[in-house]
This record gives sequence, C-alpha cells and structure tokens, in this order.
Amino acid sequence: MQEIIFHHYAASPFSEKIRVVLGMKGLAWRSVEIPNMMPKPDLMPLTGGYRKTPVMQFGADIYCDTQIIIRELERRFPDSPVVHHGGLSYAMAFWSDRPFFQATVPIIFGELGPMIPEAFKKDREKMFPERPFNYEQMKAATPMFRDQWRAHVAMIADSLAPGCKFLAGNEPTIADAHCHMNIWFLKTTLAAIADGLLKEFPAVSSWYDNVKAIGHGALTAMDSKEALAVAKVAMSTARSVVDPHDPNGRKPGDRVSVMADDYGRDAVVGELVFSNAHEIAIKRNDPAVGDVVVHFPRAGFMVMPA
Repeated sequence: MQEIIFHHYAASPFSEKIRVVLGMKGLAWRSVEIPNMMPKPDLMPLTGGYRKTPVMQFGADIYCDTQIIIRELERRFPDSPVVHHGGLSYAMAFWSDRPFFQATVPIIFGELGPMIPEAFKKDREKMFPERPFNYEQMKAATPMFRDQWRAHVAMIADSLAPGCKFLAGNEPTIADAHCHMNIWFLKTTLAAIADGLLKEFPAVSSWYDNVKAIGHGALTAMDSKEALAVAKVAMSTARSVVDPHDPNGRKPGDRVSVMADDYGRDAVVGELVFSNAHEIAIKRNDPAVGDVVVHFPRAGFMVMPA
C-alpha cells in the first residue's frame, strides 16, 4: 500500500484537523513540513498552483482540501471509520472551515497584528485580494467576533452527549475533529483569551482535552525532495470514468481549470480524468514529478473550461 505523505505545517488549523483524523484512525504517515506562505517550491510541482494547506499525497495522486482528504482516508482505510453520518458530516466541515474559522482569525490577528511579519501579511493579502490585512480594523471588530466565537462554542456545548468523552459517545468521530479545529487554533495561539472564553463551558474544555489526547498517529519526517521523487516514479491509481450526471456535460480528456471559491483562488489546469458529485480529478505534468493526478472536492470549488 502507498504511504500517506502529508504536506503541512505545525501551526495550520486545517492541518490539525487532519492530524487528529490520522490519530483517530491510528495511522502511520510521513510528515513533509511546508512553508506557511509562498513560495512553496516543492509543493507547486505536485499541486499545479494550489497553495492552501494541507495537501495529502499517495504516490502520484495529490489531494487538495481537507474535505477530499478525509474522503480518501475513509476510502483507503475503511477498517477504522470516523465518518458515520455521511453527507451531514461533510456539511459540518463548512461550518468549521468558514463561519467558525472566520470568527477565530480576527480574534487572533486583532491581538497579534503588530507582531506578524510583513511578508506574511502581504502573502495573506494575495490570498484575500478583496480584504487587505488591516490590523486596526480587526482589532476594532474583535468584540463582535468574540461574541460569534462564544456562540459557536455554545453549539458544541449543546451537542455534547451527557457523560461521554466525545460528541457522539465514547468513541471519536469526524465531528470531534471539525469542532476541535478552531478551539485548538485559538488555544495554541492565545491561550489566555481562549481559556477566558471557554470558562463558561467546562464540559467543552473537558471534551477538548479528550480530543487532544488522541494524538496524531505515528508520523515520520520526510524531506520534500523525497516526496517529489516518490511522485515521479509512481503512477496514479485514478481511472478515466464518464460522469453520466455531470450538469455541464464534461467528459474525460476535457481541459479544465479548478479553483477554490472562497480564497486562495489559484487555478489549477489539467485534463479531466473523472468526476462525480463529490470529487473531480485532473491530470497534469510537471518536469519535477512527471504525470500526477490532482483531486479536489466539488463543494467549495469552481470548475471552468481551461
């Protein structure tokens, strides 16, 4: 079986979500540390321009976005499932990754703004071209976002199964990983502020400790050049399949462009291999890795003719 190669960096909350899933599933994986801003010279040959974190690699198959990474982990490792409520589990990811995350970020940057390197600010402005990195505005809006953050945590508190370690009982599920992400982000960045906001919710604090104790599975460091070499000698396992229900009549071989619909809208261009309601896979070539197939979710991504 191909190794799990995970491209991430330690402070990334989206990476932490997947690290927790790897822990829940008890998996061994290879850890490739990538920069937290561009340039990412050893990631771009794999993704074709997708710059967001994290990215997961199995040989010459590259998975972009936590949504499709979780689906693929469930498909490849079905003996330790974490998704038990199908589509609703993935719908919860949109709450975690968008409104809850968007309430967490201004609290952090509103506090840390003056200490953040200028290069990081410029990088994030390129990811959010319509939203300049304005520390003063974020700081002024912090009270509103603390209100929102409290409301999101209250949703978690209201969902905890009484007397159980995790949201759905005494075994963790993907819901725990989704809910854990933003609390982890705030606690690891601004512990005092997070603890103050969580004081109202002692059951959430206990639950958070249970999720944190799961760990991240068994990881071994891998150099980014080694990951490129793995892709170059591997062959994708993706097979060409016609999607009979594609609303736009796309078919294998079409040249398409895929990009996120929220931020980091760097288009990846390639040849359609297969698509369905959940996933689209495109083949592309780079001299550093040869032919690779890059996989994206359908929800949250736009597909256009190249």
